[in-house]
Amino acid sequence: MKHRVAKVFISMLPQNGISRIAGSLGRTKMSKWYVKPYAKMYDINLSEIEKPIQDYKHLTEFFSRKLKINARPIDNSADSIISPVDGVVSQFGRIQKGTIIQAKGIDYSVHSLLGEEKEDFEEGSFITIYLSPKDYHRIHMPLDGKITSSTYIPGRLFPVNDIGVNHVKGLFTKNERLVTYADTKAGEIAIVKVGAFIVGSVQVAYSEPYKRARKKVLKTEHPSERYKKGEEIGHFEFGSTVILIFQNGKMELDPSVKAGSAVKMGQRIGKIKAR
Repeated sequence: MKHRVAKVFISMLPQNGISRIAGSLGRTKMSKWYVKPYAKMYDINLSEIEKPIQDYKHLTEFFSRKLKINARPIDNSADSIISPVDGVVSQFGRIQKGTIIQAKGIDYSVHSLLGEEKEDFEEGSFITIYLSPKDYHRIHMPLDGKITSSTYIPGRLFPVNDIGVNHVKGLFTKNERLVTYADTKAGEIAIVKVGAFIVGSVQVAYSEPYKRARKKVLKTEHPSERYKKGEEIGHFEFGSTVILIFQNGKMELDPSVKAGSAVKMGQRIGKIKAR
C-alpha cells in the first residue's frame, strides 16, 4: 500500500524539472560539504576511489567518481562477457516473442524499450542491472566490440528502485534512455542506459555530451568507435539501470548470476555461445 501511494505521489511530481535542479545543485561548490556525509551514509569504500575524498570539487563529481587502476579486475577469458557496471541483477532471461520481464506480473516489449524494430532481439536474451546510490557509476564494455550507433529516447524520470519497478508498468520504456549498439563476437548487442529520478544525466565517451530533447528521438551513427572489454564508454551522474540485450542464441548466462545477486564491473556474467 505504501509503495502504491509513493508511486502516485512520484507520478504527480515534475520529475524532469526536479532532476534538472538537483543536477545543477550537485555541481555547486556548496555541495562539496555533502560528499563525506554521503560517503558515510552509503558506506562507500573510499580505499578504491581514484583520489582522496577531499579533492572532489562537488557532489556530482563524487557520484561519477573513477576508481584506482585494477580496482575492478577484468575477466579476460576469450569467451567471457562481463558486467558493464557495479550493481544488483534485478531480472534476466529469454526475450519471448519480443517481451522482456520487468518484475513479477509486469513486462514490456523490446521494441518499445529500443524505440525501433530490431527483429534479431525478438527471441534473444537480456539482463537488467540496477545501480544504487552507493555504487560505482561508470559504464564499461561487456566485451570487445565496435560501437555502431546510439539512440537517445526522451521520457519521464520515474525512480528505478522497487517502488518504480514493481508498480510502474513498462517503467523502462517510459523513462529517458540512451541506447548504445555495438558489433561484437556475440553479434549485435544493445546497452540500454536508463535515466531515473534525480539522475543528472548520462554521458558517453564516444560522443559529445548530448542535449536533452524533450520530445525528439535522436539517432547517431558511430562508424569507427572500437572499445576493448572493460573499457569505459560512459557514466551516470547518479545511480540508475543498465539493460543488456543479446541476439537469440548468442549469449549464455553464467550459473552464478541470479536475480538479487550483486555484481561488480569486470565480473564474468556470461559467455559467448559457439556458433
